[in-house]
Amino acid sequence: MRSKGIYGWLALCAMPVLAAQAADDVLAPVVVTATRMAQPSLDLPVAVDRVGAERLRTGQLQVNLSDSLMGVPGLSVQNRQNYAQDLQMSIRGFGARSSFGVRGVRLIADGIPGTMPDGQGQFSQFDLGSAAAIEVLRGPFSALYGNSSGGVIALFTEDGQPGNDVNGSAAGGSLGTQRYALKTTGDTGAVNYVVDAAHFSTDGYRNHSSAERNNFNTKVRFDLGGRSDLTLVGNAVQTPQVQDPLGLTRNQWQSDPRQAGTNALAYNTRKSLRQGQGGAVYHRQLGEADELSVSAYGGHRSTEQFQAILASAQARPTHPGGIIDLGRDFWGLDARFTGERRLGGFPLRFTAGLNYDDLQEARRGYLNFIGSELGVQGDLRREESNHVYDFDQYLQLQWEPGSHWRLLAGVRNSEVRVRSLNHLLLSGDPVSRVSYSAVNPVAGITYRISSVVNAYAAYGRGFETPTLNDLAYRSTDGSIPGLNLGLKPARSDNTEVGLKASGAHWRANLAAFHIKTQDELAVLANSGGRSVFQNIGETTRRGVELSVDALLPRDFDARLAFTHIRAVVDQTYTTCVGLPCAPVQVLAGSHLPAVPMNSVYAGLTWRYAPIGLSATLETLGRSKIYVDDRNSDAAPAYWVANLRLGLTQQTARWKISEFVRVDNVADRSYVGSVIVNESNSRFFEPSPGRTYYAMFNVSRRN
Repeated sequence: MRSKGIYGWLALCAMPVLAAQAADDVLAPVVVTATRMAQPSLDLPVAVDRVGAERLRTGQLQVNLSDSLMGVPGLSVQNRQNYAQDLQMSIRGFGARSSFGVRGVRLIADGIPGTMPDGQGQFSQFDLGSAAAIEVLRGPFSALYGNSSGGVIALFTEDGQPGNDVNGSAAGGSLGTQRYALKTTGDTGAVNYVVDAAHFSTDGYRNHSSAERNNFNTKVRFDLGGRSDLTLVGNAVQTPQVQDPLGLTRNQWQSDPRQAGTNALAYNTRKSLRQGQGGAVYHRQLGEADELSVSAYGGHRSTEQFQAILASAQARPTHPGGIIDLGRDFWGLDARFTGERRLGGFPLRFTAGLNYDDLQEARRGYLNFIGSELGVQGDLRREESNHVYDFDQYLQLQWEPGSHWRLLAGVRNSEVRVRSLNHLLLSGDPVSRVSYSAVNPVAGITYRISSVVNAYAAYGRGFETPTLNDLAYRSTDGSIPGLNLGLKPARSDNTEVGLKASGAHWRANLAAFHIKTQDELAVLANSGGRSVFQNIGETTRRGVELSVDALLPRDFDARLAFTHIRAVVDQTYTTCVGLPCAPVQVLAGSHLPAVPMNSVYAGLTWRYAPIGLSATLETLGRSKIYVDDRNSDAAPAYWVANLRLGLTQQTARWKISEFVRVDNVADRSYVGSVIVNESNSRFFEPSPGRTYYAMFNVSRRN
């Protein structure tokens, strides 16, 4: 993507904002809870976006976060077209190296973390069908949530409205896609409830990529009287036998982007997942300004994944095998007290809390063959019991010395401990232990320049531990047992400055950031389907984020989001790829993989209220992304456009909506995501051409 094209688009999309004053409607202020206290985003020295229910659900399939969050600057979230793997997600470059799952970004749903204490996260349990909003926090203040340098993504389930609503929806379209959902919500005064269940299935864009997912989510809040309430939440997700098409080499992608990767069919690569979790949040108002909140959660997650590791590569008895079998039990507690006092005659608000998270993991590895039969469970090759916990304490302060200033500060003390027991080790100590700790301060200041413009600056220290997956191997063939205890946590210095402006018909945010990370984690050796990690010294991320929302004349509204980021390694280091290992230098100045230098989103919506008609045209552009640390290849830049049309009919009790959407209207051929550092150069995950979907929704209020 050429810079001239990007800035031309920026100018073109920003021009309508100048005419926004003619609009009749008023753009509501954005209220966020990113600092654990509900406040207008305009007044906070943080980069944060709140995506409401309309953007999450209107004309959306409600399956992938990538559909709803593409308009958030600083966030890269890509659909892999592979439901055996989570979406590829990163914030300001953090998490981009993850080949599966989410790391470096804290995930939270209704106060329950989707990120485990080791820093590895999953968001398959996020239920978009009942979500009221998703908040995306970027920059220094994410450190107040613990082991997450890049940012925080928090989902909030909607509240029921007085009475009772029943909602049913159905969707279908290209690639054999189907989704059915049933939801009921209500409020009796003493009880507020939401219950939602959904089924999704698809044949997939590529060969050997069919998938099925079942979701259940519920939230029930009880009014206990005496200014207190208790909220119970629970959700479950099941993905039985989701096929994994693997990545493609460049030649494979260019010859046939719909084919499955090498050996995907021979080994029947696939994944199955079952997860259930529940939690409780007790809240009590202790006075006019003081309140206490205590939450507890627990759950279980089991995963079985069949990989395409060749039988010959598993010949060494110490090789952990081509099947990963994980069972995870997790639980945690969080208690915090929020109050308000006065300092120097001005209000001082504070939050103090304790947090504990615990993970018990049973990890087994099996051969993926029996004799000449491939893709079946063979002999046990790996059996470990892993335990990770964190114990954190945090304090946040907010002081407003006058009408023009707002100061925020905080500190979080974190301790993470890891213990692993190898049940199959024949000699040596079967127990491996390691611990990490950090004290991370953050501070920010907002200055009100005028009634509609604020300027801010913030600084914070970040902390990202190696995950269990990073620690898992000291050698790619298993010849050196035990955890990779030499790894150190990555630590970041994060600086941000910005401007926020808001009027009756428009809103704009501009942020510039500079992040210096020490002991960044990267690949030391990669072969045979296994990666050994190392610390590589320093990396630098610097960039600019811009977002603009506007209500325009003639019932139009628009959104523009732009991100420029330069994320590079500062020091040359050595990695090796293949079998036998071939050392290769990664030169200083190399770009971090899977991080586009430029990303642009522009969306325009028109509504005609008399007949309930709406139309949305959106476009997304992205620079090329490198596929590995060496920058040996890259997925090309691309532009895509999507179109959504909808009709809504409403009476006193009934509401019926019909939507049609066309994705990739111009039928572009492009690669949406890459598998970072794939040892056989199977980096590329192509995206489909033009696709069509139809959605129907009906609800009745009792």
